[in-house]
Amino acid sequence: MTEIRHNWTSEEISEIYHSPLLDLIYRAASVHRENKDYAEVQISSLLSIKTGGCSEDCAYCPQAARYNTGVDVHAMMSVAHVTDAAKRAKDGGASRLCMGAAWREVRDNRDFDKVIDMVKAVNELDMEVCCTLGMLTESQAQRLADAGLYAYNHNLDTSEDDYKRIITTRTFDDRLKTIENVRKAKLTVCSGGIIGLGETVADRISMLRTLSNMPKHPESVPVNALVPVKGTPLENQPRVPIWDMVRMIATARIIMPRTVVRLSAGRTEMSLTDQALCFMAGANSIFAGDKLLTTPNPAFNEDMQMFEILGLKPREAFKNGRPQVKSAEVPA
Repeated sequence: MTEIRHNWTSEEISEIYHSPLLDLIYRAASVHRENKDYAEVQISSLLSIKTGGCSEDCAYCPQAARYNTGVDVHAMMSVAHVTDAAKRAKDGGASRLCMGAAWREVRDNRDFDKVIDMVKAVNELDMEVCCTLGMLTESQAQRLADAGLYAYNHNLDTSEDDYKRIITTRTFDDRLKTIENVRKAKLTVCSGGIIGLGETVADRISMLRTLSNMPKHPESVPVNALVPVKGTPLENQPRVPIWDMVRMIATARIIMPRTVVRLSAGRTEMSLTDQALCFMAGANSIFAGDKLLTTPNPAFNEDMQMFEILGLKPREAFKNGRPQVKSAEVPA
C-alpha cells in the first residue's frame, strides 16, 4: 500500500507532474488500483441555495456583485425547495448534496439558521451533506457539525503566491484558517483549486504541495478547469488542455492516495474519451446534474450512460462512516 506522506517537496511534486504522460497515467492508475474500490465514483450534486450579489472580487466568479455577468440575485431558498432538489439528486444517483451560498463569510443570523435546518433535512434523506458558504468560525463549523454536516468545501483556488492576483478581498491565510476551523469541528474537508486562471505550472505544484502537506489530507480534492464567464476579469482566458487536467488529477492521486479526487468544472467541454483518461488517472468523483452553481454541467442521464460504458459504479453515501448528529429534529 502506498505510503501516506505529508512532507512532499515542490521538486518531488514537479518531477511527478512533468513525467512522461503515459508513465504518469500508469503510475497514478497503479496507485488508484491499490484501493479495491477504484471503479467506484462518488456522485455529488451542487445546489446554489443563495445566488449572486457576493461582495468578494474572485476574478473567475460570475456571482461577484461588482461584475456584470447576467447572473440574477436570488434570495435564500426555502428548506422545502432544497429538500425536493436533494430528493431529485438522490433519484438521479447522487450520494452527496453540496449547498453553496454566495457569501463572503457565514454570519450568525436567520439565513444561517435556515442553512442549519437544510443540513438537518438533507441528512434525513440518507445523503452526505456538504456546504460551501465562505469563511467560517470554529463555533459556526461546530453548529454545522452538530446538525449533521458531512463535509465543508473551501477551495484554495491557486497557489499562495498567485492568490492576490485572483482575489483581493480575503487572504490565502483566511482560506487556511477556515479549513483549520472545519477540522476542529471534525468535519471532512473538501478543498482543491482551479486551473486555467493564468497561473504558472509552478503555481499548480505549489497548490498541490499545500494540500498534500496539510496535517490530514483533504478527504476530497476538486480539480476544476476554468469556465470563462463574460463580464469577469478572466473572460478571455483560453480553455485548459485536457492533458493539463490529466496531469493535475494524476499528480493529486499519487501524492494523496486515499483522497477522493473530483473531476469538477469544465466537464461539458470534455468528450467521453477525455473523461475516461481522467478516471484512468485517478479521478473518482464528479458533480452530476445540469448546473454547477451557475455554470453548465452534464445531465445525470448522460453520466449514467458514461458509467455504463466505462464500467464505473456510483459510490454509496457514508462510505467512511456517518457524522455524529446532536439533534435529528427536522423542521416541518
